[in-house]
Amino acid sequence: MQGFAGKVAVITGAGSGIGQALAVELARAGARLAISDVDTEGLAETERRVTALGVQVKADRLDVTEREAVLLYADEVKDHFGRVNQIYNNAGIAYNGDVEVTPFKDIERVMDVDFWGVVNGTKAFLPHLIASGDGHVINISSLFGLLSMPGQAAYNAAKFAVRGFTEALNQEMAIAKHPVRVTTVHPGGIKTAIARNATVAEGLDAAALADFFDRRLAATSAEDAARVILDGVSKNRARVLIGKDARALDLLVRLTASKYQRLFAFGIPRLKPRSL
Repeated sequence: MQGFAGKVAVITGAGSGIGQALAVELARAGARLAISDVDTEGLAETERRVTALGVQVKADRLDVTEREAVLLYADEVKDHFGRVNQIYNNAGIAYNGDVEVTPFKDIERVMDVDFWGVVNGTKAFLPHLIASGDGHVINISSLFGLLSMPGQAAYNAAKFAVRGFTEALNQEMAIAKHPVRVTTVHPGGIKTAIARNATVAEGLDAAALADFFDRRLAATSAEDAARVILDGVSKNRARVLIGKDARALDLLVRLTASKYQRLFAFGIPRLKPRSL
């Protein structure tokens, strides 16, 4: 992986999954790392793995929904390393439940982490990225930021918002001629713990949903996802799709426009086990 040696890269949600894999791949490429998560045990494991690769790392517990804490953290990272080159806004949570039965608080929680966490991280680090003269914002959206699924309204809302926010930022950086590249990432089904850690609406079987995701939908490893992301970053791509599922379904939406919604409304309930 070329072009990352000596760069200062910040990764949220680095305690597991794509975040942890990004930290390891960036460490192998010689980057200096600021990693964070609310999962302190997972974060400690990531820190152990990247330290073993001989890179400089700063590891901190951080809740991306706490804006003032994120703002302070950005300044601390800059003071620690002297500059910041890249921010990977990766922290996220999942939720499953129809709009009709989903409490407001559960929608708000998903938006707070998956959307506002990205906004907080982007806004906090953007001045440092501009000042570096070689900045890059990498925001993790989802396949569900390209199309909608029944039962995923809250997650769809957050990930579509990440996409819109990040694509607008990309254009703004170009207009202002700031030395900052911007990339939106749309992973498909990735083999991480996100489904097992997801919350669900009352009456749904969380374990069965997680098992269905792991067996039927998670096709790409976190390590492969990290490598695809970093390849896209090194090539300054504005959009990165991860997995054959993401590429195929993105094409389906482009070809069918809104008609894909009728296809999903008919087909998705038939794909799930009857217990769901």
